Amino acid sequence: MPSGVLVTLVPADPTVLHPLPGQERVVQLRPLVRSPLIEVGEFSYYDDPDDATAFETRNVLHHYGPEKLQIGKFCAFAAGVRFIMNGANHRMDGPSTFPFPIMGGSWAEHFDLISDLPNRGDTVIGSDVWLGDNVTVMPGVHIGHGAIVATGSVVVSDIPDYGIAGGNPAKLIRKRYSDEDIERLLTIAWWDWPLEHLTRHIRTVMAGSVDELAAVTP
Repeated sequence: MPSGVLVTLVPADPTVLHPLPGQERVVQLRPLVRSPLIEVGEFSYYDDPDDATAFETRNVLHHYGPEKLQIGKFCAFAAGVRFIMNGANHRMDGPSTFPFPIMGGSWAEHFDLISDLPNRGDTVIGSDVWLGDNVTVMPGVHIGHGAIVATGSVVVSDIPDYGIAGGNPAKLIRKRYSDEDIERLLTIAWWDWPLEHLTRHIRTVMAGSVDELAAVTP
């Protein structure tokens, strides 16, 4: 390309529901989600051959509030990823766990017995998180930036930034980088870069070293 030629770089569009032409199985979650209890960053997507657009009802379960599901930017969720919210809780301090009051009749007079169940807080997924097929995330879990969770895992406790976890219950297998480099990556926070700058340095973000990424940080 001749020197001095100005090349216009066009970022991807975070408002497009189906970013892959002809592939309705892939949806960007930010333009899809309507619930005020779900917050999603730009470009996070869900891939499901059955009905990806039903994410709010098929994949976010027992979400009666007020706890939120917070999802960062640039997350990749494979088919069958599920978030179990606090509404799934039952009492466990008595002889029975059965929620009698929801069945109506005179049983409804005892609704106070299920209105003060333990609250584990918001479920928080960082940016650049990859969740494999059929991963289940339990209420109140925090998954750090850059984390990876293996297929079929059940996440019952927090996963650190740039951790790789798997199993039932999910355990930390290893970290993707040294603690020093993780701190650098969190400071760089490429997911917050202006889209034009990110577009210019996609190859470094995907395949560069931490040093190379730091060198192009705006």
